[in-house]
Amino acid sequence: MHFVFMGVSGSGKTSVAERIADRLELPFAEADAFHPEANITKMSAGVPLTDGDRWPWLRELADWIGAHEALGESTVMACSALKRTYRDVLRSGAPDVHFLHMHGPSEVIWGRIAAREDHFMPPALLRSQLETLQRLDPDEAGLELDVRGDLDALNAEALAYVSGQLSSAQT
Repeated sequence: MHFVFMGVSGSGKTSVAERIADRLELPFAEADAFHPEANITKMSAGVPLTDGDRWPWLRELADWIGAHEALGESTVMACSALKRTYRDVLRSGAPDVHFLHMHGPSEVIWGRIAAREDHFMPPALLRSQLETLQRLDPDEAGLELDVRGDLDALNAEALAYVSGQLSSAQT
């Protein structure tokens, strides 16, 4: 079983996903680390990625999921996964992928992204991500998490979901 923490930049997906992976001792991937240099250069310059830029990156992420699936390992990933079609690519790596959507008001996200100093993506690209974002459809396995909660509450809610899914798969 695989868990992708999704959402726009600044939503807290990496912060929560890393904690859940550490707590449950699951392999973790930060999708940004898989971007080719050309994608990072574009985003750093304030140029939104196109679907053509994203497809090879998404397939590499699906391959990472698939490699762990072949080993019988569950995983945690932080990835924007903004569109249903992107999530479909990620789901191609394994039969059981859940998405935890870190979602909240744009003002909250703007405040968080503006405060970051160590990320290649400038705040100006947030508008493009918000326009691209498609919330989970009812038939997509997952959970929406309200990022207005404090980090401890978000971690607890995410941990309960992931642990519950893992436990039910073992029974």
